[in-house]
This record gives sequence, structure tokens and C-alpha cells, in this order.
Amino acid sequence: MNEPQVWTLIGVFAAGLFGMLTLMSTMFVRVVRSEISGVRSEVGSVRSEIASVRDTVTAEIGSVRAEIHRLDQRFDTLDRDVQAIAKRVFGADQA
Repeated sequence: MNEPQVWTLIGVFAAGLFGMLTLMSTMFVRVVRSEISGVRSEVGSVRSEIASVRDTVTAEIGSVRAEIHRLDQRFDTLDRDVQAIAKRVFGADQA
């Protein structure tokens, strides 16, 4: 263990291991960054899809409200007609 070549080999081996550790950690960080970037893009696309669905639902709710308003107007007209018929049939106008 006192030979200089042994200490040189130990130093070279330690430097090689340290270099490989550095290389692997750098590559791992790059892979994690790229995967996070992919997740961000997927979340962005899901967010845009949800926004489009929300707009569609909002438009549908608006059309349903418009149809309910039209039905309400038709019921008001029908109510007025039924009241007029009832007054004629039962003679409420003569009183």
C-alpha cells in the first residue's frame, strides 16, 4: 500500500468515480427538467381544453336560459288567454 503507483491508481479511480457521479447527477437533472417541462405543456393543454369546455357550457346555459324565458312568455300569454276564456264562460265580465 506504500507504492506510489497504488496511490496513483486509487486517485485515478476516485477521480473517475467522482466524474461519473457528477455526470450522472447532471444527466438526471436534465432529464427531470425535461420531464417537468413536458408535464407543464400537458397541464397547459388540459387547462386550455377545460377553458373551451367551460365556454361551451356557458353558451349552452345561455341558450337554456333564453328558452326558459321564451317558455315563460308563452305561459304568460296562455295564462292571459285562459283568464279571458274563463271570464267569458263564467260571466265575470257581466258583474
